[in-house]
Amino acid sequence: MKPQEGGCVCGAVRFRVKAEPARCAACHCKWCQRRTGGAFGIGAYFKPEDCEILRGELRMYEHRSDETGRWLRSEFCVKCGSTVTWTAEALPGLRAFAGGAFDDPKWFRIPRHVWLRSSHPWFVPPADVERFDKGSLPPPK
Repeated sequence: MKPQEGGCVCGAVRFRVKAEPARCAACHCKWCQRRTGGAFGIGAYFKPEDCEILRGELRMYEHRSDETGRWLRSEFCVKCGSTVTWTAEALPGLRAFAGGAFDDPKWFRIPRHVWLRSSHPWFVPPADVERFDKGSLPPPK
């Protein structure tokens, strides 16, 4: 696979991934809607050894789910505030990158839509994807 690059809106932060994503999903939870300012968030998850931050400074914000209590640590550009990457307690050993932050955001497929109970009424998931009213991960222990 050809390495893929991306970055924040202002270009101060740049990153590269060098493998296919281990997991991809569109999340329709209220927090992702607020975080992105859109109808849902798109995450492409990679093993840490398959991704690198090339330049720029990131700041972290930790969010705790009001449903599961798990944390999600979102990292954003200190200059423009764009969310670039995050890690999640529910997916140890993986780092997500915001789908829209890739220079070519069409290079990977989104096979899973989660938290559809919070989706906008006009949204209809594609017929060939997995659908979950809540998350697709096991509940916390």
